[in-house]
Amino acid sequence: MAQQLAERFAVPGVFSDAREMLTAASPDVVHITTPPRSHFPLAKQCLEAGSHVYLEKPFTVTAGEAKELIALADNKGLKITVGHNYQFTLEMMEMRRLVASGFLGGKAVHVESHWGYNLGDASYVGPILGSKTHWVRHLPGQLLQNVMSHGVAKLVEFLGDDFEISAHAHQSERLRSLGGEEVQDELRVFLRDKSRMTAFFCFSSQIGPDLNSLRLCGPKNSLVVDQTNGSVLRLENKPCKSYLTYFAPPLRFAQQHLRNAQINIINFLRGRLHQDFGMKELIERFYTSIRLNGPPPIPYREILLTARIMDEIFAQIYPQRSTAAQAVVVQKEVAACV
Repeated sequence: MAQQLAERFAVPGVFSDAREMLTAASPDVVHITTPPRSHFPLAKQCLEAGSHVYLEKPFTVTAGEAKELIALADNKGLKITVGHNYQFTLEMMEMRRLVASGFLGGKAVHVESHWGYNLGDASYVGPILGSKTHWVRHLPGQLLQNVMSHGVAKLVEFLGDDFEISAHAHQSERLRSLGGEEVQDELRVFLRDKSRMTAFFCFSSQIGPDLNSLRLCGPKNSLVVDQTNGSVLRLENKPCKSYLTYFAPPLRFAQQHLRNAQINIINFLRGRLHQDFGMKELIERFYTSIRLNGPPPIPYREILLTARIMDEIFAQIYPQRSTAAQAVVVQKEVAACV
């Protein structure tokens, strides 16, 4: 496949070994898009060779691996980032503009992130469920771990470093009918940080239509970002007298929906509205941070916090798998000491 792609785009170098590629090509930046369990060793190898690293989601399998990679990048004077491209869509950037302008009326009080996943595409979920040796089945969080970090990453931008977390998961009837065995696909997570700001994360394969949204609740106003439709709704605290309560707010929402449609049409005609806009924006910002030696597009704090939250979620919903993984780590540490 690499050879075919090289011929198609006239790429001179094709390799089947990462070390050989790093030695022969000395790339400035390496994009790692392999299965998650290979992320840590490959990224470490690239950083040690002097290459900046763009690492697809999930960043690593564990928070410990994430911490080690970021420390290594800092030590080498290199940049590393994660492929959370949904953080850089047009509507997410508009949300940040509004938050920075003070629209919420203060610090966010509550944040909600919903992430939908459609099990109707059997071409992806079929092989996972059909083979216990599939690489997704060997992740601590299985199916959830491979796809949910996008949704969790939206929360950590507003969440404090110290938090309480409670996670609950179960298997949908749809997945059970497909032979899901121990794989879980319905997840609900509640978080609260030291400032008493709360957050909620919902991952679901059942909710229709698929949800991909973020809700920010402030002390004065709130925002709803709908990434499925590329829109931002402003929920403003404008009380209405008497029966106007039933007429004025719906009309204001209708006006906003029309405005969002107009903006999307204009962006489409200008070539700015396309499915990969977020990825293009993230990669451009990452390369700019390398050229100008500026901060990476996704703060390391957010990458680490996302990894920590995911670790805790999987420890709660898959306690037996978590215990087994910890035992393997302990065995390796004992062997290393001996």
